[in-house]
Amino acid sequence: MTVITSYATHDVRFPTNLTGDGSDAMNFDCDYSAATITIYTDSNLLTGHGMTFTIGRGNNIVCEAIKAVAERIIGKKLEDLFADMGNTWDYLVGDPQLRWIGPEKGVIHLATAAVDNAIWDLFAKSRGKPLWKLIADMSPEEFVRSTTFRYISDVITPEEALQMLREKESGKAEREELVRQIGYPAYITSAGWLRYDDAKVARLTKEAIASGFTHFKMKVGADFETDLRRAKLIRSIIDDPASFPPSYKPSSPGSLANKNAGPTGCVLMMDANQVWDVKEAIEWTQGLAEAKPWFIEEPTAPDDILGHAAIRKALKPLNIGVATGEHAHNRMTFKQLLQAEAIDVCQIDACRLAGVSEVLSVLLMASKYKIPICPHAGGVGLCEHALHLSLIDYIVVSGTMERNVLEVRKLYVEVFTYVLNLDAVC
Repeated sequence: MTVITSYATHDVRFPTNLTGDGSDAMNFDCDYSAATITIYTDSNLLTGHGMTFTIGRGNNIVCEAIKAVAERIIGKKLEDLFADMGNTWDYLVGDPQLRWIGPEKGVIHLATAAVDNAIWDLFAKSRGKPLWKLIADMSPEEFVRSTTFRYISDVITPEEALQMLREKESGKAEREELVRQIGYPAYITSAGWLRYDDAKVARLTKEAIASGFTHFKMKVGADFETDLRRAKLIRSIIDDPASFPPSYKPSSPGSLANKNAGPTGCVLMMDANQVWDVKEAIEWTQGLAEAKPWFIEEPTAPDDILGHAAIRKALKPLNIGVATGEHAHNRMTFKQLLQAEAIDVCQIDACRLAGVSEVLSVLLMASKYKIPICPHAGGVGLCEHALHLSLIDYIVVSGTMERNVLEVRKLYVEVFTYVLNLDAVC
């Protein structure tokens, strides 16, 4: 039986600060980075790769935390880990001394994400399948065993999850076939980074249209007049029929429901990256309402559940939603966001939550509350992660991708062996 023998971590950084890529109101000068782990086994043919995402300084600290978590799996038999991935995840977060520096949040949780993702990579490779297909082919019972219900059983129990998954079981094959044919809908952020000048924003928006995108996200929160000007600029392009080829057809009405789509069927989203207090978030977004965004993302501190709920309530008459999750520490944060009716869009992050196992629990809760999954995936490596999670949500959990969109970017794709195919975008 194959056994884990060793691991190696890598501190990988990209100089995005030089060009303003990834810039926003809170993170003005970031260098996209990945803290990665490679898990080695006594089989030369099987290694597992996992990562978590940071924006530069501190990436080395996460690498050290990854080592601390990874020590717990040295000598473990792979099939013992794979047999109950939920129990494996509980074991990863169960060291009492490491737990003290969380618990289940911060650097130690980012590190756990990398290790858990690497174990899932081993699992998928051992079965000769990509991650999404590995989980899509699971029975409801296997899926439930692969996640964790600790601290969320007041919202969803394993028995309730089983019932939800069994109800979707009969349509899995048809959904898989459909998404293989048409792809998964996506949106682009790369046209709207904060430090881009107007000319670059306009050029990249037009290029995105030419690539087939109809959903666009811009960064806001540094200067109101600049935000409004840039929003009007993007709207002037995406709402103009002349910007599109004669063959262009808008998305289906159902996919555009409650998104403030313009006359061409295009959708604008805004992201404040936590820069505002609650009252400021409400007033600033109300001022941008004429640009008709679908949602305001991360309008305030990610831990402020009731603040998000207050913002959502205030913006609802304007048909502007609230999205968050990029910095939601764990499944309990998502549980409370859903319970408080604080979000319209659930933005899981493959590397902020502690890996695939914890993500699965959030997919189940979001499906129960009928909140669409639109993952945060703007960073290096995150898009490739998030596609798997979106496919799992569609095929196995929620059964819908009608209003869902996956965030994509085109930064440093040359460093990946397998990159997203953007032939089928929304």
